[in-house]
Amino acid sequence: MRVLQVILALSVLILIHEAGHFLWARIFKIRVDKFFLFFDVGGFKLFSFKIGETEYGMGWLPLGGYCKIAGMVDESMDTESLKQEPQPWEFRSHPAWQRLLVMSGGVLNNFILALVLFISILAGWGRNYMPNESPVYVSALGEEMGFRTGDRILLFDDYAPEDFMDLQADLARRQVRRATVLRGTDTLDIYIDQSMIGEVLSSPGLFDVALPFVVDSVMAGSPNAASALRRGDRIVGVMGVDTPYLQDAQKVLRQYPGETVGVAVERGADTIGLSLQVDSLGMLGVYFRNPSLKHRDYTVWEAIPAGCSWAWESVAGYLRDLRLVATPSTGAYKSVGSFVAIGQVFPTSWNWLQFLYILALLSIMLGVMNLLPVPALDGGHIVFCLYEMLTGRKPSDRFLMVAQMIGMFLLLGLMFLAFGNDISRLIH
Repeated sequence: MRVLQVILALSVLILIHEAGHFLWARIFKIRVDKFFLFFDVGGFKLFSFKIGETEYGMGWLPLGGYCKIAGMVDESMDTESLKQEPQPWEFRSHPAWQRLLVMSGGVLNNFILALVLFISILAGWGRNYMPNESPVYVSALGEEMGFRTGDRILLFDDYAPEDFMDLQADLARRQVRRATVLRGTDTLDIYIDQSMIGEVLSSPGLFDVALPFVVDSVMAGSPNAASALRRGDRIVGVMGVDTPYLQDAQKVLRQYPGETVGVAVERGADTIGLSLQVDSLGMLGVYFRNPSLKHRDYTVWEAIPAGCSWAWESVAGYLRDLRLVATPSTGAYKSVGSFVAIGQVFPTSWNWLQFLYILALLSIMLGVMNLLPVPALDGGHIVFCLYEMLTGRKPSDRFLMVAQMIGMFLLLGLMFLAFGNDISRLIH
């Protein structure tokens, strides 16, 4: 299911992106030779057909796609057409402002897609959020950094985090040097080792909300459906081990799959003992309460500005991620991943809300990445067009070919880094 979701998501993003280049090229009557999903390396393709002067098809290598525009220096490195005199229908024969719009079309489409998806999610499902008012339950990495379960985070440097679910991302993206926490009745400062920022990016679950294990209801078909558990019961101990939080109880329960365990339950002012059955996954089969989680519904008109704001926050967050990756001292480059890492983000079963949300984030990532001023990316072509518009001097075809080759080598290096990181994570 994850593989299918990755292929579907990347296919949608590639088609939307390349369609942006295609549409602007056709608006200015620039010929498009090929429009392909996936790469037809070696000339091998799954199928193709021709409409007018354009060949449409699907290649065999699912690592992207392309829109081959006549008279343009691109990743195909096709120099034959450049040896001839420029033709009116070629990319290189058109003014710089038109070429700029053609090259910007893909990125523009990615941002529009993300915006539409965010607005649709808010209008259709609303949005869950968690005010930063709860204590944290920290992982081993969090403890190593100096945080403790039960801390309430007040400040990251001078920034006051608002959404609990963004705490880990805020800590990494802002390269926080000092966290101010409330521990009991004391206010403490925790100084963050910057060399651990990379681990923060690649280690999910640094901060979880520290929840008391309060039963909301027993699931239908649960092994404890006939037990004496009641709504509002709080489980505070399992097999003689104190479990002040839900996560503590989960750790103990996972040690007794398929067995009967004794639990201590607070019910009002009393503490009683019950025997409960643990299923094969180490769970009790009950729903618990999360009073910290809030939900807001949006009308279509409310969803439009809120979706725009959400998209902008996502762009700003991803730009901070790129800055971290480009700062070797943080070690954030170790979190860069390829299709394998993307696949881990998707759920193991189909969920429209999660799929559309991940698709929106990936569209933002693709748009921002393509704006980087690297010659093999749209951003490199955009920079050359802007240079020509400002100076009146057009870079030579030879210069563009050399720049394209350099850009391709840089992208290959990034690809090797991403696949290397994924392989390392799988091994370890």
